[in-house]
Formats: sequence, structure tokens, C-alpha cells
Amino acid sequence: MTASTGKKEQVRVMFDNIAYKYDFLNHFLSAGIDIGWRKKLVKMINKHQPQHTLDVATGTADLAIALAKKTKTPIIGIDISNGMLDIGREKLKKLNLDQQIVLQQADSENLPFDDNVFDAVMVAFGVRNFENLDKGLAEMNRVLKPGGMLAVLEFSRPRKFPVKQLYNFYFRFILPFLGRLISKDKGAYTYLPESVGKFPDGQDFINHLTSCGYHKNSERRLSFGIATIYTGFKA
Repeated sequence: MTASTGKKEQVRVMFDNIAYKYDFLNHFLSAGIDIGWRKKLVKMINKHQPQHTLDVATGTADLAIALAKKTKTPIIGIDISNGMLDIGREKLKKLNLDQQIVLQQADSENLPFDDNVFDAVMVAFGVRNFENLDKGLAEMNRVLKPGGMLAVLEFSRPRKFPVKQLYNFYFRFILPFLGRLISKDKGAYTYLPESVGKFPDGQDFINHLTSCGYHKNSERRLSFGIATIYTGFKA
């Protein structure tokens, strides 16, 4: 990231550049574990039977598709990267889900929706890319109905030996090398470990949720702490 361009614009350009390889890299670099993580998030969301769901930073719509396989209710997915959305739209057409899931370009920190619209808002691997984390969390709170649920799946940092050491080695050396080799983008998979390292995970993220108006906040650590699902509810 350079000082001359804001994080938001750099993230948009970066994901436009790697969109065509994004799904393959996600599953390859995580050995497919990310698919199971999304299924766990969907299960947690579905317990509350939302009738209208917003998927923020939807990317190529993997999370929205996972939810659509479990419910017939409408889903809106938004992302700042049109390149990612174009791939997502192709996937929706092939799966005949383009009527249930609507994708549109939008800024996660300035959502183009009225107050109190959605029963649930979900994000997978997107909040660490927000330029202003609290603004993004507050916007998602704004569009939630009272009592509505926020579910966030994000990378976190393992804390126990030897997973912590193996994870740090993989994230710092192996993942950036493979990411660059396959995507041909020098910055994208260097940015990933950097952004995870700077992200306020665990209790620090729950504190952000609380300060942005959520309550009953909790975390569920996955795969020895490599990822975490955070949930909270609008008061």
C-alpha cells in the first residue's frame, strides 16, 4: 500500500487484478478448508432464519451461494471490485441463482440501503480490507433491523505452539510465493499476511463490535485459531 493512494482504491484495483484466479487460489492456498468455514457461518446464520440477507465484500459470491443452498430467501451481495462481481455473476447464472442473489458494486463503508432493512449481514474475509473498520461496522449495524445478526468470518492468528509457528511460516513465505506465482500479482498475496497481522482479532475485534452498537457479541475460533467467526446483534 502506498501513501499516495487510499487503501480502499488499492484494494479495489488489487482484487480486480486477481479476480480471475481468486476462487482457485482461495481453495488451493487453504487446502479447501475455507469451504468448511463458510458452511459453519451459514449454519450459524440460518439458526435465526433471516428473510433478507446482505453479504458485504461478497467477492465472487462464494458465501452468498453457500447460504442460497440452504434457503430460498433473497440475498444481496455487494463489493467494491467489479472484476470480482463479474466472476460472481457468471457463477450465479451457471447455478441458476441469479434471481435469488443480486450482486451490485458498492462501498462497504457507505452502504446504499435504508436503515433497518436486513435480518442478517454477513462478511467473509472482508472486514480487514475496510479503510475505516468502525465506519464499516457502524454501516452494517445501521442497515440491520433491530435484533438482526452480524456474522463475520475472518483470518485470525493462532496462539499455541506449534500451530502458531507453522502458520506464521506459511503466511510469511509459502503463501506469498505461491500467490505471486499463480496470480502474477506481486502485491496481492504479500498484502494478505500483512493485513491479517494488522487486524484486531479476538477480543480486540469484539471490542470494536461493542463500540459500534452490537451486543451479545461472541467469537468461535476455527482450525486452531487460523480463522474466527464473530457474531453480534443489533440492539
